[in-house]
Amino acid sequence: MPMAYVLINTEPKHMENVVSTLEKLDAVVEIFPVYGVYDVVAKVQADTMEKLKDIVTWKVRSLDDVRSTITMLVLEEKK
Repeated sequence: MPMAYVLINTEPKHMENVVSTLEKLDAVVEIFPVYGVYDVVAKVQADTMEKLKDIVTWKVRSLDDVRSTITMLVLEEKK
């Protein structure tokens, strides 16, 4: 199953709103608010690579409170 980690930048005052919105998306299976260069890390899964690309592009990256993202596609799952 295609999977990606999306590193998300947002304004600190909008982090809870971004997390709340991500929680409503079925394809987002884990959410990690973090300290550092990025503010939120989201683990996203979909049935196909095309669906994964659509979710990341149109449901995560397009959120009003998201300033920028970096998407890391998982090649294979270990352990």
